[in-house]
Amino acid sequence: MLLTASVFVLSAPATPARAQSVVMFVNGEPITTYDIDQLSRFLQLTTRKQPARQEVVDTLIDDKLKVLDAKRYKFEVDEKDIELTYEDMAKRMGLSGEQLTKALASAGVNASTLKARIKADITWQQLIRGKFPQSLQVREKDILEAVDTRKPAENTTVGYEYTLYPILFVVPRNAASGTAAQRTREAEALRSRFQNCDDGLPFARAIRVVAVRPPIHRNSGDLPAPLRELLDKTPVGQLTAPEVTAQGVELFAVCAKKETSAAAPARRQVREEMFAEQFQAKAKQHLRELRRSAMIEHVK
Repeated sequence: MLLTASVFVLSAPATPARAQSVVMFVNGEPITTYDIDQLSRFLQLTTRKQPARQEVVDTLIDDKLKVLDAKRYKFEVDEKDIELTYEDMAKRMGLSGEQLTKALASAGVNASTLKARIKADITWQQLIRGKFPQSLQVREKDILEAVDTRKPAENTTVGYEYTLYPILFVVPRNAASGTAAQRTREAEALRSRFQNCDDGLPFARAIRVVAVRPPIHRNSGDLPAPLRELLDKTPVGQLTAPEVTAQGVELFAVCAKKETSAAAPARRQVREEMFAEQFQAKAKQHLRELRRSAMIEHVK
């Protein structure tokens, strides 16, 4: 679930907050007129069309059921993970989290509306993966058979095997505000000076509160497309752009890149497609079951 630049194309002047009144209870959890109004505004921004009221209500009901069911199985999402996802969405649009919040506010949408959707989405992903692990297994035999049915040109795509050294600029959980930004600047400074792995890695190890982890080996066929593209653009002996994670600011030294046809991205793509198909089927089935057993009380 990614917020697009349409937020800013369709932004409208903020309107005064409306009084809240409870419309219904979903297993004891209230849905208010304010919730409906806010989600309606948000969906209008992201889809460029006015959603039907029932569509908005159904979405709110589904999100409530997802979070409530996850609580039963102790799948709790850390607020920090929600904030990191929010910041990442902003970054994808070339904004800071604060700028995204202001942009949403200018259209009359409180940032908490988007964060509630993020929470429901992350929670649901964790719940379905954790509750139905056996149903989501993708067999290597099925992947190979599916790859074989594709056009030959798709199966012979040249891939690469990368040797990567993770470099972490540690940011403690109780760090002062602005620490992550400072560490990001330090990571960028290292990146500008990093010319090769032989000299660069010892230099990185000497930096205060920096961890250079053991090397990892990854085939491009096993990497998601965005990461594969990032590594393809990073020359051997250079660093990737820094990314803020739960542990701190991380970047990778690309220390080797070996061509191999066995790591063709086609296999990765097929695996992702098959997993997504199984995940969606199981998620829809489970949500239908939650709907059937839910206690939804409408307030007159």
